Amino acid sequence: MVRLQLKHIGIAVCALCCILSCGDIMHKPTEAELSAFGTYVYELDTALMQRGLKQALAGSTDTWVGDGAVRHHYADADSFELAPLWFTRMGVSDEADSLLAYLRRELPANGLDTAAFLVPQIAADLAVVQELSFDSLGIDINELLPRLDYNLSKAYMRYVIGMRYGFVRPGRLLNHLDYRADRQEYARLFDYKTVAPSDSEAIIKLVSEDRMDYLTASILDDDIYTALQQRLVATTDTSERRTLAINMERCRWQMARPQDGERMVLVNLPAQQLWATCADSTVDMRICCGAVTTKTPLLHSQLSYLQVNPDWIIPQSIIKGEVAAHAGDSAYFARHRYYIVDRNSGDTLKATSVTQEQMRVGRVRVGQYGGPGNSLGRIVFRFPNDFAVYLHDTNNPSAFNRDRRTLSHGCIRVQKPFELAQFLMPNADEWTMDKLRISMDIEPLTEQGRQYLSDHADDTPPHRLIKYRDIVPQIPIYIIYYTAYPNPATAEVELWPDIYGYDKVIGTAIGSLIIK
Repeated sequence: MVRLQLKHIGIAVCALCCILSCGDIMHKPTEAELSAFGTYVYELDTALMQRGLKQALAGSTDTWVGDGAVRHHYADADSFELAPLWFTRMGVSDEADSLLAYLRRELPANGLDTAAFLVPQIAADLAVVQELSFDSLGIDINELLPRLDYNLSKAYMRYVIGMRYGFVRPGRLLNHLDYRADRQEYARLFDYKTVAPSDSEAIIKLVSEDRMDYLTASILDDDIYTALQQRLVATTDTSERRTLAINMERCRWQMARPQDGERMVLVNLPAQQLWATCADSTVDMRICCGAVTTKTPLLHSQLSYLQVNPDWIIPQSIIKGEVAAHAGDSAYFARHRYYIVDRNSGDTLKATSVTQEQMRVGRVRVGQYGGPGNSLGRIVFRFPNDFAVYLHDTNNPSAFNRDRRTLSHGCIRVQKPFELAQFLMPNADEWTMDKLRISMDIEPLTEQGRQYLSDHADDTPPHRLIKYRDIVPQIPIYIIYYTAYPNPATAEVELWPDIYGYDKVIGTAIGSLIIK
């Protein structure tokens, strides 16, 4: 079932062709002459190899992806004659040398440490076999071969599964960081759907004839990964190399990600930046995102509609933490243009009639009227998600001047809301865009828009020519977390601070696998 290429096959061919001096009797080669192990082939003992395999299993720790599947394959030591994948009595397969050479070359180039893939131990054991130095080093061939076979398989599986699916499970890792005592649950910070690794698929490839093709096909064909890899190879800075290696791990996770030429919105939280890109243009702007205690979740969705001059329905967490303390203070509510609605009857209530307790337990809903001074600014961009987060304008644009802009309760404030609306409405005519400008108190550009303002000069602002508009077609939005990433406007890899500490968490989880 398993095809193993034999080492030094030429020895056997020469032996078979050898003719005794008499010329009429063919010499029959011995097993030692046929085997690359030489006379050591006579020392091979199945029972002793079974014991050697048990020692290898007992001394091994199953830490990384694929380890458990390999252990399961080798666990039945009583049938060890069926288990070896990298050698026969005739010698060690050429594929063992090929795998070692491949890992030595590719692991450092992919930000991975060779020791974590057992390369030093494999190299040492292969050298003993190739030099036939068992006796001089006091090594038992029946102990070395099972260990070598097991380590080759572990290294193979770690590499192919990790490179194809990632070495850590991001949802399991990031969604157990922030415990919310008020809800008695962890905050969901990572909402991407990922593809889990398939141990069975890789085991099938491990024992098949095309396993080396599967190995070489495991390298990522991804522009972001390639850019990070090129930066990794070009730098000797230890800290930068570690950052790049951690971000290369993010690229391995099989999940929704931006496609070349796709019309989409990309938000990279560590960069505190948004890029609206398509095949021929990029609009970039600063953002303010969630504070460390109220992190913006990582997710993929579709921008579906926008609202102009929206009311802000204040989240219950903000009511409990900030607004409730001002219960009964009608001046506070008037100053902020807040209103209070009874959740059961729908009636609007006076601020003086509502208690802190009613607010804190959620008997009332508190909102802020849309228009000038609204916390959401003049426009909101909505997309389906489970966190009630969205992109929006702000009434405090000075916040964009800060270096650290982790300020919100999870939503994302955008520096250039009108430019973003233009990007999301590429087919809108000039009058439609001027209606949006007028609704946002921006000077119109068309004669029709200027005439409208002249004709309605006595109207009470704000003008609400556009209140709601579908985004057609819907535009993908990706909220990501990369501390090293090619700037979509320049294609240059840039590094940013680890604002939420995710690099540290991933670096700890991935441990010894990445380069030091």
